Amino acid sequence: MQKQFNRTSSASGFSLLELMIAMAVTLVLASLATSLLAGSMNTRARENRKSDALADAQRAMYVMSREIANSGFGLTNNGLVAVDSGLSSIRVRANLNAFEGQTTSNAVSDNDEDVKYLLYTGGGDSYILRLDVNTGAKTTVLANRVDSLRIRYFADKVTYTSGNCDIQIPSGTTEVTQKSDAKYVVIALCVQLPAQGTAGSAGYQPQSQLQLISDVTLRNADLINY
Repeated sequence: MQKQFNRTSSASGFSLLELMIAMAVTLVLASLATSLLAGSMNTRARENRKSDALADAQRAMYVMSREIANSGFGLTNNGLVAVDSGLSSIRVRANLNAFEGQTTSNAVSDNDEDVKYLLYTGGGDSYILRLDVNTGAKTTVLANRVDSLRIRYFADKVTYTSGNCDIQIPSGTTEVTQKSDAKYVVIALCVQLPAQGTAGSAGYQPQSQLQLISDVTLRNADLINY
């Protein structure tokens, strides 16, 4: 006798409810992943911007400090040109080849012997410019990410603390009234880092600032407190 068996497949598809649950879970996971990725991108963008700004500002500060320190070399004064030296600019002169016996060794007429630094603002951006006066005011951009430049002039070394894009000095300490009396210069520059992302969102980076300060003793200085 021949027996027949009815076989029914045990495999079946998702029900509508199961499919909807699976889609909801997938959407939640995708949303979380997107949020984490956006946060990571914002953090990375801020760190990249900060690193670039720091490198730019440090390069400018190094060049300025080195050349300002030479101000007055081979001269009988401190080398500062008062009319071009103020809160956001400074002009320094030095006879760098004074002892080399060249035809120009008795004058400040060679390249890099008469230099001016200033903060220039234009088109919504700020730059630190270096002007070599003896080469027809050849201009070099030292830093294109600097938002503030403050230069302070003192007769002697001073104790200071960092301020808001500037320095703070103790009560009773004052700057020189005549630039020819300056022997000690303090330079403070500041870079504003804009907010990254949207407030309240993952990885939001609020606005912040990066500040560098350098103090320089002029070459011909004889500081009583140094």
